[in-house]
Amino acid sequence: MKGSPENPKCGFSAQISQILCNLGFKFAYVDVIENPDIRLQLPDFANWPTFPQLWINGNLIGGCDIVTQMHKNGELVPLISNALKSAIPDE
Repeated sequence: MKGSPENPKCGFSAQISQILCNLGFKFAYVDVIENPDIRLQLPDFANWPTFPQLWINGNLIGGCDIVTQMHKNGELVPLISNALKSAIPDE
């Protein structure tokens, strides 16, 4: 993302941060403004040209439009919840 969840540097980053925070999910972020190597290389690696990018368990979900649409359609919460369940080993 551009900036941080507390201080986003673009409206798209602010929108995704707000969605995730409002849903109560904790998330890690990388400020691509402060990390120019990532800003230059991640679009080629991901085959996705814009920021922010939402990644879950190493998989690119998409940018702001896709994440917003998934949230509106009710697809985002199950996706994240299932990813969290699969990340926690069975006891």
